[in-house]
Amino acid sequence: MSTERLFDPRPLPLPPSRLGESPFWHPHEGALWWVDIPGRRLNRWEPGRGRHDHWSFEAEPGCAAPAQGGRVLLAMRDGLWCFDPRHGQRQRVCQPPYDPAQQRFNDGKADPQGRLWAGTIDEQRQPRAALYRFHDGELERMADGITTSNGLAWSPDGHTMYWSDTRAHEIRALDFDLDLGTLSRQRVFARFAPRQEGVRYGGRPDGAAVDSEGAYWVAMYEGCRLLRLSPQGQLLQEVALPVHCPTMPCFGGPDLRTLYLTTARDHRPADELAREPWAGCVLEMRVAVPGLPVNFAKL
Repeated sequence: MSTERLFDPRPLPLPPSRLGESPFWHPHEGALWWVDIPGRRLNRWEPGRGRHDHWSFEAEPGCAAPAQGGRVLLAMRDGLWCFDPRHGQRQRVCQPPYDPAQQRFNDGKADPQGRLWAGTIDEQRQPRAALYRFHDGELERMADGITTSNGLAWSPDGHTMYWSDTRAHEIRALDFDLDLGTLSRQRVFARFAPRQEGVRYGGRPDGAAVDSEGAYWVAMYEGCRLLRLSPQGQLLQEVALPVHCPTMPCFGGPDLRTLYLTTARDHRPADELAREPWAGCVLEMRVAVPGLPVNFAKL
């Protein structure tokens, strides 16, 4: 009988990030990558060798996606960049499509055809953020009217895209045309209660990932929990967490059954951080259903 413990989060043996985000498992390297947005750092952890590499930048990296040839595509405050970790060099491939004094790139991923989708966050908390698609060297605005773009993920067949507005406490589903990379039929997938006085706050939807059964795993920021939702948006499972602010899950390991979860500690109260020493750490846990492999971005 298996003695494997499921849904038992433990931290990686690494220093915490201020705001960890955008984790992905690189299958060819056997390594986990993630960014620390305000720390302006890209991280790589190779568990097989216990090796931690990191690179620092002058601007905040909102998200990262693997690209061919060992490169990484970074959506940063100052635009899209192709980064070569072997030489520590980056080359800009696109200027930012917004005023970087008011917005920056946030959550992003490559779709199954290798097009990078990256959303923005409006730092004045106005619904002026948008979702952009990078394809054939061009950056195109595909959706807008939100404040904090998050939660990007695709169903296993690639025909549904998920996208959330964290500030609005809402996750949306959209029909996705795999060939054209276009969106249609936007609708509410899941909605969560905002903060209310006297009521325990369940958090707001942040980053997400989809498993091989099509379930949507979402980190509930300030909610101390990770949720698994059915393709119809129904709650299938809730995993209690030892930190207030989980930010984004991804699936990794050789069998894609290790769930890695970035978390945050930036701007959190001192008494909360004293109670939560793992805040900002990357947590790992074993899960029953494997995830989907990461999509590589095409440059």
